[in-house]
Amino acid sequence: MSSSAASLAQTSVHHTEALLFFTLLQLAVIVIFSRIGNEVASRFAQSRVVGEIIIGILLGPSLFGLLAPDLFNYVFHSSSQEPITMLSQIGLILLMFQIGLEFDFSHLTTSNNRNAVIRIAAAGLIFPFVLGFIFGYYSAPILSPGAAPMATALFTATAFSITALPILGRIMIEFNMTRLPLGVIAISAAAINDVIGWLLLAIVTALAVSNFSMENFFITLVQLVMYIVVSWWVVRPLLRRAIRHSVVTEHRFSANLLGVIIAAIFLSAMMTYKIGIFAIFGGFMMGVLLHDQLEIVKAWRKKVGEFVTVFFLPIFFTYTGLRTNIGGLDSIALWGWCLLLISLATIGKFGGCYWAARWSGMNHAQSKVIGIMMNTRALMELIIINVGYDLGVISQNMFTMLVLMAIVSTVITTPGLRRWLPGAGIPIPARQHLAD
Repeated sequence: MSSSAASLAQTSVHHTEALLFFTLLQLAVIVIFSRIGNEVASRFAQSRVVGEIIIGILLGPSLFGLLAPDLFNYVFHSSSQEPITMLSQIGLILLMFQIGLEFDFSHLTTSNNRNAVIRIAAAGLIFPFVLGFIFGYYSAPILSPGAAPMATALFTATAFSITALPILGRIMIEFNMTRLPLGVIAISAAAINDVIGWLLLAIVTALAVSNFSMENFFITLVQLVMYIVVSWWVVRPLLRRAIRHSVVTEHRFSANLLGVIIAAIFLSAMMTYKIGIFAIFGGFMMGVLLHDQLEIVKAWRKKVGEFVTVFFLPIFFTYTGLRTNIGGLDSIALWGWCLLLISLATIGKFGGCYWAARWSGMNHAQSKVIGIMMNTRALMELIIINVGYDLGVISQNMFTMLVLMAIVSTVITTPGLRRWLPGAGIPIPARQHLAD
């Protein structure tokens, strides 16, 4: 080997080692501080995810970069951010599979209080969607001047409409509401809300990717329908056959079957990426295909789920935090826009669901409980706005405002429930930590 080739090889190895060093440093910081945020949030009777979201933002330019810019740049900007970006996206795909896997579609078919569920789900979608569309369209020239107003409006409307079903489920477990009529109505309405919300996001993404060309949008839509049909009628039976030929219990998960499932998740994500509606939908779809395989759900939760939650999820929160710069809202006008956004999102979701609950015969306190639970957004909101940011339809300032809205809407849920549940005839259990 010539001296120049040897020197080049040595440089390449050094570069790889340096990249590995800084990636490991970032991961160590993210995992340690996310556990701290997790514990602090639980001590304040908040969802642990709230603590992890806030820690992710504090590790970004909003606090860490502001107080210790040199150290911040050393940790997060000494090397390429591609490894963290890729890990966050892989983690998000696995997390979306997990969300699809945990999705309980039985809530969508409950016969109890069906009219109330339909009214609340409809109001929880229509009211915030309209307000979000109006806000997004008229604020786009000021807050996101480089984006098409229609695209900004549609993404903002979708972000306003979503409910964080997994977080809501955890909060309901803490308050022993999962089997109460009020809890069943709320979780059923949230489930309908989320199904339509994800469909809306897929459609809005397809529209944005096609630059609102109806021809391109139609092609994307046809490909999406074909993907869903093949997934449900071809992939699902094949996966079920593989499951039947494997031994799966809560404590045992065949390595071969796990490998097949992970490969299917990644291939599905690749397909949705090729269609043009982001890889995360592929992960979610694979989870939906297997949601009724209870042994798989239990085995995944026990063998893989905790690692996804402890390792990958904080990476996604920190990745979002690195994009969030609260200091960028550096004027009274921008903070005014932010306050208006949070207010409209809350009025649309809380107010719409409150009105629908009252229409369905619930009293004042019960209706407020429904409204505050449906207003919970958390992780689902962050996923949507990251998609919008990646597509360039919302600016960094709009991104930051929507992140703050996600935090506020989630933080106020637990205190609101503690205040209003007694009036709804539901006793408050002894304060306890939220389950992971």
